[in-house]
Amino acid sequence: MSLPQLSERQPEVLDDAPNMTPAKAISGPSVIWLVLGFEVHTVGILLLASLISARPARAQEPPIGKPVQAAPSTGVTTRGVYAPVKDAQSRPITAGGFVSGAPVVFADITKQSGLDKFHHHSGTREKSTIIETPGSGVALLDYDNDGWLDIYLLNGSTLNALKGKEPAPRAMLLHNNHDGTFSDVTEKAGVANERWGFGVAVGDYDNDGWPDMYVANYGKNRLYHNNHDGTFTDVAEKAGVTVGGWSAGPTWGDYDHDGRLDLFVAGYVKFDPERLPGPATGLPASFCQFRGVRVMCGPRGLTGEGDHLFHNNGDGTFTDVSVKAGVSDPKGYYGFASVFVDVDDDGWVDLAVANDSVPNYLYHNRHDGTFEDVSYMSGFALSGDGREQASMGIAVGDYDRDGKVDLYVTSFSDDYNTLYKNEGDGNFSDTSFQAGLGTPTIPFLAWGTGFLDFDNDGLLDIFVANGHVYPGVDQQDWGTTWAQRPQLFRNLNGTRFQEVPPATGSGLADVIAARGAAFGDLFNDGHIDVVLNNIDSAPTLLRNVVNNHNHWLAVKLIGGSKSPRDAIGAKVSVTAGGVTQRGDVFSGGSYGSSSDQRLHFGLGALTKLDKLEIHWPSGRKQVISVPEVDRIVTVTEPNTE
Repeated sequence: MSLPQLSERQPEVLDDAPNMTPAKAISGPSVIWLVLGFEVHTVGILLLASLISARPARAQEPPIGKPVQAAPSTGVTTRGVYAPVKDAQSRPITAGGFVSGAPVVFADITKQSGLDKFHHHSGTREKSTIIETPGSGVALLDYDNDGWLDIYLLNGSTLNALKGKEPAPRAMLLHNNHDGTFSDVTEKAGVANERWGFGVAVGDYDNDGWPDMYVANYGKNRLYHNNHDGTFTDVAEKAGVTVGGWSAGPTWGDYDHDGRLDLFVAGYVKFDPERLPGPATGLPASFCQFRGVRVMCGPRGLTGEGDHLFHNNGDGTFTDVSVKAGVSDPKGYYGFASVFVDVDDDGWVDLAVANDSVPNYLYHNRHDGTFEDVSYMSGFALSGDGREQASMGIAVGDYDRDGKVDLYVTSFSDDYNTLYKNEGDGNFSDTSFQAGLGTPTIPFLAWGTGFLDFDNDGLLDIFVANGHVYPGVDQQDWGTTWAQRPQLFRNLNGTRFQEVPPATGSGLADVIAARGAAFGDLFNDGHIDVVLNNIDSAPTLLRNVVNNHNHWLAVKLIGGSKSPRDAIGAKVSVTAGGVTQRGDVFSGGSYGSSSDQRLHFGLGALTKLDKLEIHWPSGRKQVISVPEVDRIVTVTEPNTE
C-alpha cells in the first residue's frame, strides 16, 4: 500500500483511535493486533473487545513465558532462548504485524527529502567480524545558525579501506533547505570523516555560539570545529582528543562547573584487522556462536577498550583526566553509549554508560572533579532480575512527570529493553514489565532510542530503532530478522505504555537494519521527527504527521558567561494545567547519536502556561513568562547576579 501525499490525506487522529493490544493467536505462534474499527484479518479465531478509554488504568503486564532454553554461553548476553513470535501471516513479528487502516504517525519521506543520496557501508554482507556489525550514528544540529536543523550521517568503512586497498566511505552533512528537502554540503563543510565512524556528539566546546561535532571512530577520532562560514576544521590533534582504538558513543557535559563543556568518550573493544578474533586466536568457540550457529566473535571474550574523560582547558585543548576522575573503565567493559545528565538533581551532571553484555556504569558526580561508581548501588548496572544485558543505547526523559529524570536502555534480541524509573536520589528500579515494555521488545534487537512526545499530549513516549547483527538469522526460524521495523510506545498515563500498531505503508512499517536514531523538529512545525542511520543502506527520515491539534512549546536556551553557551546540562520545568513536565538539555545518548537540543513540550488542549522555570548549568534559577504557545522561544541566561 502506498502512502498518500500529505496534502491529499490527513492522518487519522491518534487520540480518537481505540487502544490496540497485541495478542497471541490460540491456534499457533501468531500475533494479532486487536484494532477496533479497523479491518484486521485473523487466523480462524474470532476476537472480541469492547471500547475502552484512551488512557486506561492497567494491571501489571503478565510476564512473558519462560525461555524454552536457558541462555547459552555465547558472544553476547541474553535472557534465554525464546520461541518465535509471528504475525497472522506467519512472518516474524520483527518484520510483520502491520495493520491496514491504523492511524499513520510517521511518513517515510526519505526519497522526497533527498536523504536517499546517502548510503551507509559497513564491511561485507556476511558480517564475519565484530567491527562490521554495530553501524553508525546520526546528529541533528543547526550548523549554520539559520534556525533549522541540519543532518549529519556518519558512515562506516571496510577492512580493505582500513588497509588502504580501497577508498573509505564518506559521511554526509545535509543542509536543511526549509522546504522539506536537504542538500549535500559535505564537500564544502569538510566533514566527510573517511574513517570507520560509530558515534557523534554535538556541543559548543569553545562557547562561540556555533555547534561543533565530535566524531568517535575506529582509529583516530575527529573534533570538527565550526568556522561560522559553513565549514569545519578537524582540530582533534591540536586539542588532544584523537584517542585511537575503537571509540563509541561520546557525550559533552560540564562536569566541573567551570562553564566549559568537557568530553567523555566510551570505548568498545580492542580490534586488530591483522589478527581477527576467533578460535585460532585462543577465543573459546562458544563466543563465536549464537543459538548454536557460527557467527562473528564477541564482544564477550574480547579485550575491552578503556573510556576517556577529557577536561576542557578553555584554550582549545583538553586534558585526559579519566583515571583521576575515576571513569577510565579499568575493567575493560564494552561501552556503546553515554550521556551526561543530572540524575539526582544536586545541580551537577552525572554520567551514564550503556555497556554491551556486561554491567552498565552510573557515575555520581562528587563535585570535586571526581566521580563515584554507583552502578550497582543505584540499580542501573543490571536488569531488575539481576542480569547483565547487551546494552546498546540510552534514552533520557521524565516519562512519569514526577520531576526526576528516567533512563531507558535498549538491548539484544532474546532480551527486553529496560526502563529504569528514577526513585529519587539517583536510585533506579526496573519497571519494564509493569510499564508494558518488556514483552513486546524481546524478539527485537534494539539500538538508537529516545523519549519524545510524538502526539503532543504532554506525556513522553518511546521510540526504538531495531535491526539485528547476524545476517544469518533470516535463514533460521527464530522469530527475528536482520532488517526489523522500528517500534513506538505510547505513554498512556505516566505509568503504562502501549505499542502503536505499525500502519501498513507508513514509516513504522519500514523493515530496515536501523542503528543510530536522532530526534527533533526538522520542519519547525511543532512535531518531533526521527532520522535513522541504517547499516549498509540509505537512511530513513520519518516525518511526524499526527494532526490532532494539540498545542506545544519548544525552548531554545543560550547560556550566559558561567554556563556552556549551548546550555548543555540545563533543566527546564514547564507547568500547564497544574501539571509539570521536565526537559534536560544533553548531548549524545541514543546509540552514537545526538538530537535536537531545543526542548519540546506537548501541551494537549492547553493554550497557556502556568510557569516556565529554568535551572541553568551555572546554578542560576530563572522563571520566565511565555504569553503564547505553539512556537519556539529563545531564552538567554542573564549574566547579572
